[in-house]
Amino acid sequence: MHIGSHLSASGGFLHMGKEALKMGANTFQFFTRNPRGGKAKKMDFADAQALQDFLMANRFAPIIAHAPYTMNACAAKTEVCEFALSAMQDDLARMEYLPGNYYNFHPGSHVGQGVPEGIRKITELLNVVLTPEQHTTVLLETMAGKGTEVGRSFEELGAILDGVRLPEKMGVCLDTCHVFDAGYDIVQNLEDVLEQFDRIIGLQRLKAIHLNDSKNPMGSHKDRHEAVGAGYIGLPALLGVLTHPKLRELPFILETPLDIAGHTQEIAMLRKAAADRK
Repeated sequence: MHIGSHLSASGGFLHMGKEALKMGANTFQFFTRNPRGGKAKKMDFADAQALQDFLMANRFAPIIAHAPYTMNACAAKTEVCEFALSAMQDDLARMEYLPGNYYNFHPGSHVGQGVPEGIRKITELLNVVLTPEQHTTVLLETMAGKGTEVGRSFEELGAILDGVRLPEKMGVCLDTCHVFDAGYDIVQNLEDVLEQFDRIIGLQRLKAIHLNDSKNPMGSHKDRHEAVGAGYIGLPALLGVLTHPKLRELPFILETPLDIAGHTQEIAMLRKAAADRK
């Protein structure tokens, strides 16, 4: 079982790996750059290699680099789209020093242009940045559907993937809070949701899961994460996701509103609760 949380990259790559191990984690997620800005920190190649060695030595699952929230691949403004293109190209070039891992991004918001145009723009960007030589799998994240977000349904994500010329370089990260807020009943009908995902996208494309509870009821389209077991999804349903035979080998990332100590407790609690279910 591979569980981790979102960690700050401010202390460097190897520091994150050691922090994760100390928490009882065997995967983690980090932002490639300031989540609310655009500037990326200077790359430390020796530190990246040290992390690679550490991950292998400690048998970590793939880790996830998360693109900044300011990146909107289907924006109406040209300069916003240009930032998305340059940021993703730069991030993927950096990820080559951490080969074999994942790069996750929010598809973006069409800001009134319409979903078809949003999908066209996202696909167009991916067809520019993806290369046959890259060693990173790019993940589209499932979205809650607030505002004009693209990716609120499996059909929308499937349409993006269908237009990508290098589909083997792509995957999906399923966020439990987001899909629940988007109207997918993972509490009462997880099997049906997974069947829909498989039929529309393909479960082989599901590469990672953000394991979050939700502060709001199903279908609210709010995207507000809650600590595991403290929200409308609840611990039993989240354990059902974590231990599902078709999902349990994936990396699970906690993005719940807790600090490192809180995430350490969540990881320990989830491991124990999962073991007790066997």
